[in-house]
Order: sequence, then structure tokens, then C-alpha cells
Amino acid sequence: MTEAVPAASATREPWQDRESPVAERVADLLARMTPEEKAGQLAGFWAMPAEPGEPVAPMEDDSHETAPALADVVDRGLGQLTRVFGTAPVPAAEGVARLRELQGRVAAGNRFGIPAIAHEECLNGFMTWGATVFPSPPAWGAAFDAELVGEMAAAIGASLRAAGVHQGLAPVLDVVRDARWGRTEECIGEDPYLVGVLGTAYVRAMEGAGIVTTLKHFAGYSASRAGRNMAPVAIGPREFADVVLEPFAMALRAGARSVMHSYTDVDGMPSAADERLLTGLLRGELGFTGTVVADYFGISFLETRHRVAGSRGGAGALALRAGIDMELPTVRCYGEPLIELVRSGAVPEELLDRAAGRVLAMKAELGLLDGVPGDDVPGDDVPDDGDARALDLDPPEHRAIARRLAEESVVLLANDGVLPLRSGDGVVVAGPLAEDPFGMMGCYTFPAHVGRQHPELPLGVEIRTVADALRAELPGVRVAGSKDVFVADDADIEAAATAAADAEVCVLVLGDRAGLFGRGTSGEGCDAETLALPGRQAELAEAVLDTGTPTVLVMLSGRPYAIEGLADRAAAVVQAFFPGEEGGPAVAGVLAGRVDPSGRMPISVPRRASGPPVTYLRSPMDGGHDWSAVDPVPLYPFGHGLTWTTFEYSGLEVGERAATDGTVTVSAAVRNTGDRAGTEVVQLYLSDPVASVVRPVRWLAGWARVRLEPGEAARVAFEVHADRTSFTGADLRRVVEPGTVGVEVGRSSADLPLRGSFTLDGPVRELGTDRVMTVPVEVTPL
Repeated sequence: MTEAVPAASATREPWQDRESPVAERVADLLARMTPEEKAGQLAGFWAMPAEPGEPVAPMEDDSHETAPALADVVDRGLGQLTRVFGTAPVPAAEGVARLRELQGRVAAGNRFGIPAIAHEECLNGFMTWGATVFPSPPAWGAAFDAELVGEMAAAIGASLRAAGVHQGLAPVLDVVRDARWGRTEECIGEDPYLVGVLGTAYVRAMEGAGIVTTLKHFAGYSASRAGRNMAPVAIGPREFADVVLEPFAMALRAGARSVMHSYTDVDGMPSAADERLLTGLLRGELGFTGTVVADYFGISFLETRHRVAGSRGGAGALALRAGIDMELPTVRCYGEPLIELVRSGAVPEELLDRAAGRVLAMKAELGLLDGVPGDDVPGDDVPDDGDARALDLDPPEHRAIARRLAEESVVLLANDGVLPLRSGDGVVVAGPLAEDPFGMMGCYTFPAHVGRQHPELPLGVEIRTVADALRAELPGVRVAGSKDVFVADDADIEAAATAAADAEVCVLVLGDRAGLFGRGTSGEGCDAETLALPGRQAELAEAVLDTGTPTVLVMLSGRPYAIEGLADRAAAVVQAFFPGEEGGPAVAGVLAGRVDPSGRMPISVPRRASGPPVTYLRSPMDGGHDWSAVDPVPLYPFGHGLTWTTFEYSGLEVGERAATDGTVTVSAAVRNTGDRAGTEVVQLYLSDPVASVVRPVRWLAGWARVRLEPGEAARVAFEVHADRTSFTGADLRRVVEPGTVGVEVGRSSADLPLRGSFTLDGPVRELGTDRVMTVPVEVTPL
């Protein structure tokens, strides 16, 4: 017989005392729990599965066939409630009521009265009907604005907290390695420092709002073979350490409290079963102390896909030993199959204690252990009915942040002078994304992820298309758009060409429509064989360009596309990575000249569709040369972007030398030499002319967004610690080596007018996880 927990009126138990240390509270509670109750804390439950019909993901049916009902698991307690808001389109008040009811059932069902942690997706905003749709992560990367990304994350966190959600499944810190991968649209960019700085800003702000952030996908997911979702990863230990892991190390230092494993296997070892990765590296080397959660169905995949386990219990045992604390989205392997192995002694109960202890520690931090069984409100962070009815998840202040981030993210790639447009007269807007609101939204937004399954319902937020927004900016604009992203109908091509021929300027809007598992051209499971434009979009563009009308190509996409043949003939090229609900006005504002384009490419744009993968972090042997027929030089390089004005760089100053544990100041002056105000993204790159292992030709070390009026100038100073030159050496230890360090300052990774160097003196220095990871920047007006 298990000991009954005292009634609500009795004295509070030690584990309920919020003044006691968390470790003591958890130890007291674990000592009272049975193995079944400990396992219950490791279980997720998908509280509101999709309505009958086509599943959201192709693997859902496999797992739901063996998933228990809530009534069958609550007596043991429950670790997480999965996507109460983000599974079906319900108003905020209804979602809150549902969460409140479920938390009541969970707390009343277990003898300790402990509610569950409620989690939701939140990469592009709180993924629920009616919440603000913010720009996608490549748009964050294009903006090069950590402070604004932080403002966005704080706003998302406030919405989650107001609805009673505890944990957000973001940010994605995968570094883009092959843009054919459908989930490129969830990634910030191809540079680990850019990903790390912006991801860290997201983590700090959302954790500051009281929401548990979840770093994903740990680790190497974006390097899957040929950009295929869930394909194996073949990657060397140096690339893994210096590129893949670096953003995670930075964000963990910022206080992220949860990590999600990756679906993939690296060199034959699935991450969900990799104890060296999830325990040795993550906890041992990187010092992580929070919870590791399974990517959806990831533990089941050890049995059904990876085939390294012969049963559900065997899969659960592998994952538990590796270090996964919670099974999501719903319990399959961490339920009775695992408990039977614990009872038999095949799995040590200490492993249950370890995982359950971490989960309970998080619940203590969230205040979920403070209640007493019988309380009216099991988890006082779930709002009451009155608060829920007043809950506005798309308030003006959130839309204002979304607008600013969208505007800063728009990249002007090329312009022969046709932009900005002076008038709407004679302008026609054409193309499959011209009037499509889904061209603004990534896969992990509610309208694209769930709303597409419910076409009878409105989007839930107001979204103006490029055509609508440009007509508002410039009255007189005509529209000849189509709604088929694949341009399957000859009539769409003919209509666009006819409209362009009768116009003075054609704005041709091309790109992606996000969706899940083949339901779009970008998104999870929407990988591409090449980086050619989807469907017959290139054929449509050729027909428009053949008219001779000056044409502005506008790309609304989740990945860069190889458009060399089209860009060479276009009058201008604009890139916007799924810019969110305010993306239409942002793009139109740039086209009309109201907005100064200040975005810079976070991902290189290849020249040829069959040429990927491309990254500016190439080795010296990987440049254009006579011994390969493939030219890796991109059409538009990392960091590239134009403005309405011009900037001049001068006055590079570099400290001559420093010790291998010292700091060097690098500064340069930048002046607006044009006749319009503008923002320059001043970029600092370092290089290692001679090293003990092959190093990239250059890497991003810092940047600053500098706003200058015509004729104004500023000096940008970077404080570069020697640790920012470190790398994984020949013996697989991170080191700083003495010698010459190259310095380049300019406007992109391929346009660096200022060059210099400094010298590091002293012995080779081995680094730990306490190394300096960032470069402080100061901008001083001149």
C-alpha cells in the first residue's frame, strides 16, 4: 500500500514548501513515489488530437494506435500536456478553458495533486488561432538585430504565460548546411555566431518572461544527407563542435532550461539513444542541468524507424539511459513497457529517479509543486474565465514588433534604379504569391500548420498580401496574380505575361507556400531535390521577362532559390523570408521607398539550382578553380544587401598584438555618402592564415546596425577577445593558437574594403566552456 497524501487542510509537506531548496523538495517527493508515479512524470499526453481525417504528420497514426487515454494515465501523474492550443482552431478563451479542465483532471487524478507542464510551439509566435504571426527565423537572421528578436520573444512569452502555458518549443538553433532541407525556414542562418547571438537573445527574453525555452534540435539535424528530412548525418568532429554545437553552447549559457533531441542519427547513432551526446556532452561538458525532451515520436522511432530497439520498452530503456527525461507528444514507450523493465530489474530504478527528479525540479521552479491536493485551482497560472475572455493574443504592440522586424528583414539584392517605385500608375503585380497570405507564413505558424486542415475557417489574424499592401502604398497598381504556387495552368503564365506587356513595371512575386510533409513547397517534410523555383515559376518569370517590361522579382520564401538566369534580366530583386502577418506592408514599404531596405542575407544564394550546398564558411581549397567544374561562388553572398544610399568605409584601426588570453580592439569609420538616410550593417570577419588544422577562409566575428543621415559618420569598435579565434584542434580540444589573425571589415562576406591583422603572442591555450563567446560592439558618432 502506498502512503496517502495529507488532505488540503493538513500541514504542508516538505516538498510543497517553496522556501526550501529545490533539491531537498525533489528528494522528499521522490522518496514518496512509486516507480509508476515516477514514470508518470516522464510522460506527455496529446490533450486535443486532431479531428478525424488526414493526420498532421504521417507518423501520428503509428503512435496514436498505442497511445493511452488520459483517464488511464492520470492516476500516476503526468509530466506534460501537449499543444492544447496548437492542435485545432479554437478561440483563446476556449483553449484556456480546455487547459484549465485538463489541469484539473491531471491534478485530481494523482495522489500528490501535481499538475502537468503545458507546452506549445512558439517559433513564429504562440502557435494558436488568433495569435500574432511573427517573421520566420531566416527573417530574424536577415535583420541582424538581436535586440528586436528579444522584443519579439518577450512578446511571445507574455502571450504564452497569459494563457497558462509553461514551456515553448523554440528556438531552433540548427545551422543551415543545405538549403534544400525543408526546415531551412526554421533556421536563423548559415553562420553559427549569427545563430548563437540571435538565439541567445530569444532565450534570454522568453526565459525572462517566465517561459521555459527548448533548444532544438540537438544536434546535427540540419546537416542531414542531401537535405532530406530525418536522413543520416555524416559530419566530422570539428565541424560538429565548431559549427553545429556553438549556438547551443551560447544559448545554454543564457539560461535555456530545456533541450530537444534531433531525429537523425550521426554516424549510425540515433541522438535519442546517444548517451555520449545527451549526457556526456550536453550535461558533462556543456553543464546543462535542465530537462531533455523527446522530439515528437522520437523515442518510438528507435523501434519503428532506426530499428535499434526491438520493442517499445526497449526503445524507452535506450532513451532513458541516454538522458531523455520526457516522452513527447504522448506516452508510448515511457509507460507500462518501461515500467515492466524497471520492475524486472532490467532497467535500474535510479534512471527513473534521475529523469523524474529533473522534471520535478522544473515543476518546482514553475510553482507546480506549491499546491495542496484539493485546491480549487491546480496551477494558479491558468487564467480564470474572465481573464481568458479578455485575452488578446494579437494586440497592437505585438503587431508593431512584427512590423518592425519584417521591415528590417527585407533584403534588396539587386537594383538598377527602378526601385523605389515613384507611382502606382503603370505598375502591375503578378505571380503566384502576389495575393496569397500564406506566402507570409512559415510552416510552424498556426494558419499554415493547422489552419490548412480547416480551410472553412478564417486565418484568425489580419494579413495583407503584397498586392493589397502595394495598392495601399501606391494607388493605381493593378493586380494579375494567381493562387497556385506550382503554376500548373498555362493560363496563369499567359495572364501574367499579358499584364506585364501592358505595364511600365511588373512586380513579380514568387517563392514558397509553407506546409507539412508535402503539402507545401517549404516546411517540415517539404525537402527539395534542387534549389530551382517550385513548379513552373521559372517558366512564368521567363515569360514576363520576355515582354521587355522592367521587372522586380520579389521572393517570399523559406529558403533561397537559385535564380541567376532570372536575376540577370530583372531590374531589381527583393528577398523576404516568410515575413509574417505584417510582411505585406513591409515588402510594399520597401518597393515604394517608405522603408529603407536594411536586411542582409543570412544564407548564401547559389548560382545554379544543382549546385548546393553552399556556405561562405568554406575551406581555402573549396574556392573557384580549374580542378573542379563546379563553381561554389554564390550569386548573392552571406551578409549581402543594398540600401537606397551608399556608405564609405575608412580608418581601420587594429591593436597590434595581444596575448592568447587577451583582447584586441578593431575599429572602423563608416560614412553615409548618399542623399538619403540609411542603415548599414557593419560586419567584422576574422581569418587564420596558418593553423594546425584547416580553417574557413573567414568567419563572422561581430556586426553592428548603424543608422546614419546623409553625410553622417560613426566609428564602430569591436572588442575581440582571443577566444573568438579558437577552434577544435588536431587533438579535438578547443584551442587558441599564437600567430597572425586576419581582420576584414565591410558590408558582406564578399565585400570587405578594409583589411588588416593582429598578432597573438604566447603559448597555445586550451579552452573550456567558460570561454568568451561574443564580441562587444560600440558605435560612436563622428
